[in-house]
Amino acid sequence: MTVTQIDIDDDALERAMALSHAKTKKEAVNLALQYYADRQERAARISRHFERARQWGAVEAAERLHDEEKSGR
Repeated sequence: MTVTQIDIDDDALERAMALSHAKTKKEAVNLALQYYADRQERAARISRHFERARQWGAVEAAERLHDEEKSGR
Protein backbone atom coordinates (compact mmCIF):
# COMPACT_ATOMS: atom_id res chain seq x y z
CA MET A 1 0.00 0.00 0.00
CA THR A 2 1.34 3.41 -0.97
CA VAL A 3 0.78 6.49 1.14
CA THR A 4 -0.04 9.42 -1.15
CA GLN A 5 -1.33 12.87 -0.42
CA ILE A 6 -3.61 14.26 -3.12
CA ASP A 7 -6.31 16.89 -3.54
CA ILE A 8 -9.67 15.26 -4.24
CA ASP A 9 -12.88 16.89 -5.42
CA ASP A 10 -14.97 16.90 -2.22
CA ASP A 11 -18.31 16.75 -4.04
CA ALA A 12 -17.24 13.82 -6.22
CA LEU A 13 -15.84 12.00 -3.20
CA GLU A 14 -19.02 12.58 -1.23
CA ARG A 15 -21.14 11.25 -4.11
CA ALA A 16 -18.87 8.23 -4.56
CA MET A 17 -19.05 7.44 -0.86
CA ALA A 18 -22.84 7.72 -0.84
CA LEU A 19 -23.29 5.58 -3.96
CA SER A 20 -20.79 2.91 -2.92
CA HIS A 21 -21.68 2.98 0.79
CA ALA A 22 -17.96 3.33 1.50
CA LYS A 23 -17.32 4.10 5.14
CA THR A 24 -14.01 5.89 4.61
CA LYS A 25 -12.44 8.15 2.00
CA LYS A 26 -9.70 5.57 1.49
CA GLU A 27 -12.26 2.86 0.79
CA ALA A 28 -14.10 5.10 -1.69
CA VAL A 29 -10.91 6.00 -3.56
CA ASN A 30 -9.77 2.37 -3.69
CA LEU A 31 -13.20 1.27 -4.95
CA ALA A 32 -13.14 3.97 -7.62
CA LEU A 33 -9.66 2.98 -8.76
CA GLN A 34 -10.61 -0.70 -8.89
CA TYR A 35 -13.82 0.12 -10.77
CA TYR A 36 -11.90 2.20 -13.31
CA ALA A 37 -9.25 -0.48 -13.85
CA ASP A 38 -11.91 -3.20 -14.22
CA ARG A 39 -13.84 -1.13 -16.79
CA GLN A 40 -10.72 -0.40 -18.82
CA GLU A 41 -9.71 -4.07 -18.83
CA ARG A 42 -13.24 -5.07 -19.86
CA ALA A 43 -13.25 -2.51 -22.68
CA ALA A 44 -9.92 -3.86 -23.92
CA ARG A 45 -11.26 -7.44 -23.90
CA ILE A 46 -14.38 -6.39 -25.81
CA SER A 47 -12.24 -4.52 -28.32
CA ARG A 48 -10.10 -7.62 -28.89
CA HIS A 49 -13.21 -9.78 -29.42
CA PHE A 50 -14.69 -7.22 -31.78
CA GLU A 51 -11.46 -7.13 -33.80
CA ARG A 52 -11.44 -10.94 -34.04
CA ALA A 53 -15.07 -10.89 -35.18
CA ARG A 54 -14.17 -8.29 -37.81
CA GLN A 55 -11.31 -10.51 -39.05
CA TRP A 56 -13.72 -13.45 -39.37
CA GLY A 57 -16.18 -11.31 -41.34
CA ALA A 58 -18.80 -11.63 -38.61
CA VAL A 59 -19.21 -7.87 -38.20
CA GLU A 60 -19.90 -7.31 -41.89
CA ALA A 61 -22.30 -10.25 -41.95
CA ALA A 62 -24.20 -8.85 -38.97
CA GLU A 63 -24.33 -5.40 -40.57
CA ARG A 64 -25.61 -6.90 -43.82
CA LEU A 65 -28.30 -8.89 -41.96
CA HIS A 66 -29.31 -5.77 -40.05
CA ASP A 67 -29.59 -3.75 -43.27
CA GLU A 68 -31.69 -6.50 -44.89
CA GLU A 69 -34.03 -6.63 -41.90
CA LYS A 70 -34.28 -2.86 -41.80
CA SER A 71 -35.11 -2.53 -45.51
CA GLY A 72 -37.73 -5.28 -45.23
CA ARG A 73 -39.87 -3.25 -42.86
